[in-house]
Amino acid sequence: MARLPDEPPPPETLRALLRSSEDIVAVHRATRLVRIFAAGGRHSQRWNSFRFYGPLPHARFDPHPPGPGGAPATRPGHGTLYFGLSVRTSVAEVFQTTSLVDRSTRRPHLVVLRPRRTLHLLDLAGLWPTRAGASQEISSGPKPVTQAWARAIRAAHPGLDGVWYRSSMDSGDPAICLWEPPAATALPRNPDVLVPLDYPGLDLPLARVCQELNYTLG
Repeated sequence: MARLPDEPPPPETLRALLRSSEDIVAVHRATRLVRIFAAGGRHSQRWNSFRFYGPLPHARFDPHPPGPGGAPATRPGHGTLYFGLSVRTSVAEVFQTTSLVDRSTRRPHLVVLRPRRTLHLLDLAGLWPTRAGASQEISSGPKPVTQAWARAIRAAHPGLDGVWYRSSMDSGDPAICLWEPPAATALPRNPDVLVPLDYPGLDLPLARVCQELNYTLG
């Protein structure tokens, strides 16, 4: 049976466990990162805007300290951005609740970018979770628990840009959660691609992705 304790070890214990040569994924600046975000609606976003409001119920590695009663709150100094390394991973994660790729509500956009410096991420897809008393369930377990682990990791390693983990919706393919600070310094001034999700050039690629995932393309 997989293990994922509700309470992670204290930050000082996690700090002592780190093996820098084994536990850090260095994401090269040539790596393309993919994100789907809502450019419209009540909580509109920009392609490079970190979210300082959290933790949100669906966001696995939100490190925000909960507000009163465990509710989300605005937490300056605790920003997050989630990426995949492929369009399929991003689609699978963003639209997992309904399996409907809604290309109109809240004006979803696709952005592809390359970091302007190497990203240093804790490798949650390796042996670190096991040594820390958890398992690969850290990438698929209950969100309140994984968020508690995110808070402990961030407290232990404030210099890391975030975490590298397995997408539970895309066959364990890599996914990334960036934390600000310090990750904002890695974002480029301009992305490689920035288009609305209903851009005609995306029709065929999205149709293929949806066929693979058994999602519905709206």
